[in-house]
Amino acid sequence: MTERVARILDEVRKHHQDTQAARSGFVPGVTEIWPSGAVLDEDDRAALVEAALDMRIAAGRSSREFERTFARTLKLRKAHLTNSGSSANLLAVSALTSPLLGEQRLNPGDEVITVAAGFPTTVNPILQNGLVPVFVDVDLRTYNTTVERVAAAVGPRTRAVVMAHTLGNPYQAAEVAQLCEEHGLMLVEDNCDAVGSTYDGQLTGTFGDLATVSFYPAHHLTMGEGGCVLTSNLVLARIVESLRDWGRDCWCEPGENDTCRKRFGYQMGTLPAGYDHKYIFSHVGYNLKGTDLQAALGLSQLAKLDEFCAVRRRNWRRLREGLDGLPGLILPEPTPRSDPSWFGFAITVAPEAPYGRAELVNFLESRKIGTRRLFAGNLTRHPAYLDRPHRVVGSLANSDVITEQTFWIGVYPGLTDEMIDYVVATVTEFVGAHR
Repeated sequence: MTERVARILDEVRKHHQDTQAARSGFVPGVTEIWPSGAVLDEDDRAALVEAALDMRIAAGRSSREFERTFARTLKLRKAHLTNSGSSANLLAVSALTSPLLGEQRLNPGDEVITVAAGFPTTVNPILQNGLVPVFVDVDLRTYNTTVERVAAAVGPRTRAVVMAHTLGNPYQAAEVAQLCEEHGLMLVEDNCDAVGSTYDGQLTGTFGDLATVSFYPAHHLTMGEGGCVLTSNLVLARIVESLRDWGRDCWCEPGENDTCRKRFGYQMGTLPAGYDHKYIFSHVGYNLKGTDLQAALGLSQLAKLDEFCAVRRRNWRRLREGLDGLPGLILPEPTPRSDPSWFGFAITVAPEAPYGRAELVNFLESRKIGTRRLFAGNLTRHPAYLDRPHRVVGSLANSDVITEQTFWIGVYPGLTDEMIDYVVATVTEFVGAHR
């Protein structure tokens, strides 16, 4: 780093400190309490500016360093940075359809088990690849499905399971992984909400064949936009890389020309022998890469992951203890044998409560306490999915309750104890007035 760059970055840090100092403290009922958001410090700002000064505008050394470091953090062999978590899900599911998998390859019409109550981009890649989602219900309180429901959904055309750990709460990952092994199914863990969560002491995202992560500002780590696909299966890793990078067969990094030492030594498809490997395409792919600007911010954020997870857990416990016992509320519970790194705090208003979800949400919002629905609720009820091929196994009664009665509030590290206590006091006031 040159002396000039060092001076610039020093001024950037001072600028960050000045902007933070100018912010007023928490004023109940006036200061917005967001349900989610990025927590960015002077190191993050400096990392972004340093990458910009170097004009690292495409994927480069920061991207590769982030991929290596993040893979080690999650105890997996390979990580591939993408431009969003939704793109990561698209790549993970698309990878299962690759001809390189032989008989394991998923084909149009094959079924993939998932849950009805979730976020669309967990399910969309199933449909986008011509596969058929098989929807199962979830439990209230954990907001995850059970291995028994998944087992009941397995049919003659079932080839995979693709599910998210809802709001950071792990599903029964070990049991689902064992079920998949017994039936020869592939397992994709949508780990976008659950980085740092564990089940049976093992990190979520490490039970399946592939895992995905999002770096949108709402999530545990942020790059502004961004995502990642992770795996310890080197064949799947190679497929993901090809699909992400236009579908090309070559694995040279940007700016490299002959990593394999036989750039002009291939004969593939019906191309002439010696065709430039950099322009041989083995998949119908995309361009879903991230950038070094994103990765530089991600590396700075990654250094704070343990701290972020600890604050999320602390905020969740403070809410859970403060709201415990209030009539008419179904409060969330961690899946047995799990230690969630929570994304949010779900609340379901019991159908028999003397008030409704909308009334409680409106009261919270009027006090500047932000709320969000539990994503799409029952996806099968949305216009986008009404005429799409799918199968439903069992009742979706709990997913319907979630659609009508559930919302969530924040636990992210930007919330202080004072804010959490104000949320508890506000909910308590509302419930007390409706007995």
